[in-house]
Parts: sequence; structure tokens; C-alpha cells
Amino acid sequence: MKKVLFVCVENSCRSQMAEAFGKIHGEGIIEVYSSGSRPSGVVNPKAIASMLEVGYDLSTHNSFGLNEIPQIEWDYAITMGCGDECPMIKAVNREDWGLPDPKHMEPNDFAKVRDIIEREVMDLIAQCK
Repeated sequence: MKKVLFVCVENSCRSQMAEAFGKIHGEGIIEVYSSGSRPSGVVNPKAIASMLEVGYDLSTHNSFGLNEIPQIEWDYAITMGCGDECPMIKAVNREDWGLPDPKHMEPNDFAKVRDIIEREVMDLIAQCK
């Protein structure tokens, strides 16, 4: 299995949803983690509500900092549009998905970001097969 790390600034919305979709769609293909460069320590309630709409309970997740995840060379390190806030992470493959932070968005726009993340994760899983 490929080891995949999703990183955003707070590890409360984008990277959490990406980790969830990795678990939903990538079982047996990828092992997923998420982290933040400045973790908030909580999963955003809007992210929890948005993922419940697709049948996933994100309330079981925790917000982690980069120092709290395995210190390995990742197969994929995916940053979520955090620019300079996301430090270099040791990885064979690096991508930046350039996603807007949805934390202040209304539910409909938040769901659009969620759906983009799901498509991106599914594309990544297809690459890992």
C-alpha cells in the first residue's frame, strides 16, 4: 500500500476530508494520514456536517501537527493550497491541489470544495493502483 499524507494549515477541514475520502475509497490501496502546519487541535464542525451528508463520521478524527505523524518518506505528500505554510515534507511524489480553505464558506460552497476533494482523492487512488 502507498502511504499518503494530506496537509493543510489547520488540519481541520481540507486535509481531514481528504483523509476520510482516502479511507472510504482507498481501502487496501492507500494508507492515509492528515496533518497541519499549524494544527487547530479540532476538526471543524462544518467539515463534520459536510462529511455526514456523504455518510462519513468525521467527528472520530483528531487534528494533528506535522510532528505527530510518522516521520517517514511518504509515497505521496499532498498539500491543499497552503503555500508557504506547508513546509517541505519528505516524499517520493509531491502535489499541491491549490484548494480554497472552506472554513468560512456557506454549506453549499463548502460542499463544492468537499466534492472537489473527493474527485482528487479518487484520481490519486487510481494512480496508486
